[in-house]
Order: sequence, then C-alpha cells, then structure tokens
Amino acid sequence: MPKHPSTDFPRIRAFQDRDLDAVVELSLLAWEPVFVSFENVLGTIIFDHMYRPDWQTAQATAVRANCLNEDTETYVVVTEHDQPVGFAVLLQDQAESVGVVDMIAVHPDHQRHGHARRLMELAIDRFHGQGLDLVNVATGGDPGHAPARALYEAVGFTGLPLKTYYLAGPPR
Repeated sequence: MPKHPSTDFPRIRAFQDRDLDAVVELSLLAWEPVFVSFENVLGTIIFDHMYRPDWQTAQATAVRANCLNEDTETYVVVTEHDQPVGFAVLLQDQAESVGVVDMIAVHPDHQRHGHARRLMELAIDRFHGQGLDLVNVATGGDPGHAPARALYEAVGFTGLPLKTYYLAGPPR
C-alpha cells in the first residue's frame, strides 16, 4: 500500500473541520478497550480522578482540541464515501528535532486492515521529510495498549520502559 495520500480507497488525506464529529466518535469507539484496561489497572478512585467527569467527555475534548490546534497536522483515513475511519495527529518540535505522533486511532470495524500502519508510515515520512531527527509516540504498558505497542514496534520504534505511579489520597 502507498505510504502517502492517494486516490485509492481507503485513502489518507488531510483532516477537514467537517471530519471532527466522525473523528471524535471513532476515537471513543477505538479507545474504549484502552480505558477499560486503564480502569482495571488503576482502580476506580484514581481512574475517576484522572478522567473527570467521565473518560468519554475528557477524551472527546482532547481529540477536538488536538485536531483543531493550528500547531498540529491531522490526517484521516477515509472510505470511498469520504467517511473518516481513522486519524492521526502530528506535532513537531523543531528546536529538539522531534516529531510526535500525539494521537492515532482506527474505528474498530476498520482495524486490522493496515490503516494505523499507513498512518504511522505517513507520519514517519512527513517528519523525516521535514528534516527531524527523531519520531516519538507514547502509549500505555497496560493490556489495552498491546495492539498499539505491536504496531509501533512493527514500524521500527524502540520502546523505553517507563513507569508512572499513582497513589489515591484519603477521601475528601
């Protein structure tokens, strides 16, 4: 499959404002298993504190903000009917010469068809084409993120084992 936007379907094109609702919706569907996994790992008290008022609202807000941020580049995978079924949000830090894949998701009905891989390859090509030295993507170490980790490793990323710890305080 080609690494760059094309006229073949599904194809990748630049995000348009009219894509926003579909991108938010597909992201919530795609990331639901991740948030279930987070809650299982963190426990309800910490999870609820991190994702107030609920994870869907918090994540929808984050997706909207990232897609509409003028400092990002967002790409969508679309069907022949121009319906978004996947997306990736890219950031670049020219001072550090690092490109960041900030968000990436594919609708569950369209997963396992190479769309996320094509989005990652596009991101890598864009960043390297802009002369950036490194490309970064972060993900969780929980079971819900296992498919993401497999993808990143498959396209050549090296994972760095990090741990983030949380401790819930006394009830208020």
